[in-house]
Amino acid sequence: MRKDAPGFTLIELLIVVAIIGIIAAIAIPSLLRARMSANESGAIADSRVVASAEHAYAGANGSAYGHMSCLGTPTGCGFAPNTTAFVDTLVASLAAKNGYNRSFVAGTTSKGTTDTDGIASWVYVATPAAVGQTGSRGFAVDDKGMVCQDITGAVPPLAGARLDSTCSPVR
Repeated sequence: MRKDAPGFTLIELLIVVAIIGIIAAIAIPSLLRARMSANESGAIADSRVVASAEHAYAGANGSAYGHMSCLGTPTGCGFAPNTTAFVDTLVASLAAKNGYNRSFVAGTTSKGTTDTDGIASWVYVATPAAVGQTGSRGFAVDDKGMVCQDITGAVPPLAGARLDSTCSPVR
C-alpha cells in the first residue's frame, strides 16, 4: 500500500470517536443539570404568575380569590364577556408543564362581587414529575404571595389552604 494514499487509518478514526465520546460524557450531565434548573425556574415563575393573577382577580371580585378555572376563563365565573384571562390556559388547566406537576388547593368559599362565589385562601403547588430528573425541589405559593420550597421535591408544608409558617422561602 502506498504511504501517500488519501483517507484516514482505522486508528485515526478510533481516536476521533474516543475524543467525541469523552466530550459527550462531560457535556451531557451539565446539560441535564441546566434543564433541571430551567424547569425549576419555570415552576417558580408560574407560581409568581398565579399569585399575581389571584390578587388581580381578587381586586376585581370584592377581595375573593378565584379557582384556577376562573383565572383561565373569567367569563365563566360571572365576569363580563370581554374580560381577558388572568393566566394562560395551560397554567389554568393545571396540566404538567416542563417536568412539573401542578395542583391547586382552594380554601373556604367567600362571596365575591361576581355571580360566582370566590375563595378566601388558596395554595398553588408545583412538584417535579421525576425527582432528580425533571427537578429536585417542590414549590408552593399561597395568597400571601411568598413562594416556598421543599428540597426533597415534595409539597412544602401546608396548613389547610395556606402555606405553613415553617416553610422554607425561595430566595
